[in-house]
Amino acid sequence: MKVVHTNNAPAAIGPYSQGIVVNNLFYSSGQIPLTASGELIEGDVIEQTHQVFKNLQAVLAEAGASLETVVKATVFLSDMNHFPEVNDVYGTYFASHKPARSCVEVARLPKDVQVEIEVIALVNA
Repeated sequence: MKVVHTNNAPAAIGPYSQGIVVNNLFYSSGQIPLTASGELIEGDVIEQTHQVFKNLQAVLAEAGASLETVVKATVFLSDMNHFPEVNDVYGTYFASHKPARSCVEVARLPKDVQVEIEVIALVNA
């Protein structure tokens, strides 16, 4: 098991890591719209989703993976009414490669953000 850490994504805000590699699979922690320096993106859900994907790309790269090797994504929304906007942004990052996905509305997300995404990806695929 290998712990993944990069300074190109926000540090964990609790007792967890940005991600873990086990065998040839990378499991990310949920990424929220914090910049690598820890600044919260307080814009609309579109801006927040783009920042989440920047963070995912950074931790995936550190793990030896990429968006093209993601096999499963889980999207957490504070309000399912944001689904169309998040889905549009999501589609720009997963245009040709479409991993399995779940999307759920939750009562609340860390720092009261609107979106959080976690992924599972193949490493060195």
